[in-house]
Amino acid sequence: MSMKRDERAFFDAVYTDSFPVLFKVVLRIAGDEDTAEEICHEAFIRFYKNSTRLPDADQARYWLLRVGKNLAFNYSKRQGRERTAYQRVWNEPERPQETADAAVLQDETTRLVQDAISRLPKTLRDVIVLKEYGDLSYGEIASTLGISVGNVKVRVHRARERLARELEEADVHFPE
Repeated sequence: MSMKRDERAFFDAVYTDSFPVLFKVVLRIAGDEDTAEEICHEAFIRFYKNSTRLPDADQARYWLLRVGKNLAFNYSKRQGRERTAYQRVWNEPERPQETADAAVLQDETTRLVQDAISRLPKTLRDVIVLKEYGDLSYGEIASTLGISVGNVKVRVHRARERLARELEEADVHFPE
């Protein structure tokens, strides 16, 4: 006889456990607390609609992190396109040229890094986002993804190597 799960309690437990990590990941990508909170809430709305399909809290957390990360990357891409359109229409920037150049370079670098991350295979992309944007430990990543700590370390190493190669090919240089 299978016991029916209390969906409200399940949602509350996943929310309590996952929100801080999800917020950290989304904030690193979106760069703004209010936006990060909105994106997290959108992810939890989607989770609420799909929670019955997720068998346990670990799978739910992983699902939420993936959805939140994707929503944040989509937001960042949209913001870049909107900023470019605005600059074209209004012949921006009004900032001093040196500051404007630095801001454009920073925006372009961020976009190139995000594009490079999005091109990684899913297994590498997931661990690097959780490690670098979510600031999770190897153990937390292993628990979230249901893999060994050793496997996480190997994937993070491979993801970093691949990103470095891609960024080198794109001629992206970071200040020392």
